[in-house]
Amino acid sequence: MSTALHLARPDDLARLLPLVEACHSEAGILLDDAARMAAVAPLLEGTPLGAVYLIGPARAPVGYVVLAFGWSVELGGMDAYVDELYIRPPVRRRGMGSDALTALGGALGEAGVRAFHLKADETSPEIRAFYQRAGFAPRGGYMLVTRKL
Repeated sequence: MSTALHLARPDDLARLLPLVEACHSEAGILLDDAARMAAVAPLLEGTPLGAVYLIGPARAPVGYVVLAFGWSVELGGMDAYVDELYIRPPVRRRGMGSDALTALGGALGEAGVRAFHLKADETSPEIRAFYQRAGFAPRGGYMLVTRKL
């Protein structure tokens, strides 16, 4: 399967925000509309810190993936984190998420990104299996820890 990916731009905001809201609702993420808009808008306007890709047809996307870019001396340069990945429930389990991650990994590697990370729900065997099928594996001795500011 080959899933279409489209770099989201400002004119995609109306298609993207309902997907983000659905993702947040499903995940129990409490963010009001203004905060959600403030977090998404710079990614659509070309900030070098991240990007959003729409998954599926450009005019009727079925999902999205948010990337955040960083730097790792240990890994030899730029890295990318999948901050959010969402596919609408009715079209899940069709390979679109895996296809999107595979395509992004190839494109990021060609652009010089040295590593591609994501955070996964370690309590969900289904999610872990999905990420492992896409080539992601836990790094021994590491865990993601967060301090909200």
